[in-house]
Amino acid sequence: MSAMAVTEYPMVQVTVNVNGSPRTIVVEPRTTLADALRGGCGLTGTRVGCDEGVCGSCTVLVDGEPVRACMMFAAQAHGASVRTIESVDDDGMLHPLQKAFWDHHAVGCGFCTPGLIMLALGALERDPDLSEEALTEILSANQCRCNGYLGLVKAVKAAQVEMKIKAGAPR
Repeated sequence: MSAMAVTEYPMVQVTVNVNGSPRTIVVEPRTTLADALRGGCGLTGTRVGCDEGVCGSCTVLVDGEPVRACMMFAAQAHGASVRTIESVDDDGMLHPLQKAFWDHHAVGCGFCTPGLIMLALGALERDPDLSEEALTEILSANQCRCNGYLGLVKAVKAAQVEMKIKAGAPR
C-alpha cells in the first residue's frame, strides 16, 4: 500500500473585522469562513452542521448580509466586517432576539439557534417592518429539526417589536 500524496497549500493572511475588532488570521486558501472563525478566532458559536450550505447553522453576517459561513472561503471575507452570534448580546444583556427565543420557547436542542438568530438579525436590520409572511419565508431558509417554525416566527415577531422600541421607532 502506497501513501497518498498530500498537497500543501500556500498559507494566506486574511484581515477581517470580526465583531468590531480587527483580526488577522493565517489560513490555507481552502479554509472556510466557518472554520476560520471557529479555529482561527476561537468563536465556536458559529456551528457547522451540514458543511454544504443547506442547514444554515453556520449563518453569520458579512457586511450586514446573512451568509452561510461554510460556503464562503475565509479569504473571500478579507477586508469585510463579520458578525457572529458572540456579538449579539449587549454588554452581557440578552439581545431582544435572544430573549424572545427564550421567552417563546423557540429553542429546541439549540444547535441551529445561533444561525437562526443571525439570519433574523440580518433580515430585521435590513427591514425592521417585515411581515409575518416574509419572516416565515426568510426563517424557512434555515433548518430546525427540534422546533416548529411557528414558534420561531412568533419569537422573531416579538423581538421585532422590542427592537423597534429600543430604537425609538413607532410600533
